[in-house]
Amino acid sequence: MELQEQIQLQEKILEGTLQVFNQKGLKFTMDDLARQLGISKKTIYTVFRDKEEVFLAMVDYLFASIKQEEEKVVCDDTLSTLEKIRKILGVMPEGYKDVDFRQLYTLKDKFPKIYQKVEEHLETGWETTIALLEQGMAEGVVRPVRIPILKMMLEASLEQFFQRDVLVQNQISYQEALEEVVNILVDGICVQTLGR
Repeated sequence: MELQEQIQLQEKILEGTLQVFNQKGLKFTMDDLARQLGISKKTIYTVFRDKEEVFLAMVDYLFASIKQEEEKVVCDDTLSTLEKIRKILGVMPEGYKDVDFRQLYTLKDKFPKIYQKVEEHLETGWETTIALLEQGMAEGVVRPVRIPILKMMLEASLEQFFQRDVLVQNQISYQEALEEVVNILVDGICVQTLGR
């Protein structure tokens, strides 16, 4: 198999993994994935050793997609710095907005290696966001804040989504929860009044 074909097959499997995960959560099987893709398990195993390896690759693939979306936000000249900050903190690739990431709350217990990879991605790659926050402070549209504290608050919120079933219990989608966290971080919780 040529390298290009291998890459296309890998992407097809990862996209299929997201679809089958969305239908069955972490309980999906390789049989489910093969059925979803209309290919044999043997073909999947030419690319990935097992379900855990598929998941590890899916995490990298998802976060790479997030980075691409961040780049689009930064390059969008129609957005103000504050709008860019809001968008970049809550960025989610369009194709993944309907994926039920609430199911990931069991990840830490059932797949600790995969959870660790998610955690690593959440804690790294902040350079673009930090640059935007610094730009916002320099422009006077963001009050001076300690960036490590803001970063820790967002990371901790997202990590809690992956550790507890609070979203499932309260029937809140991952996307809604992410938007709420970003709104609280960017706007605070005070009711803004004119003349303040």
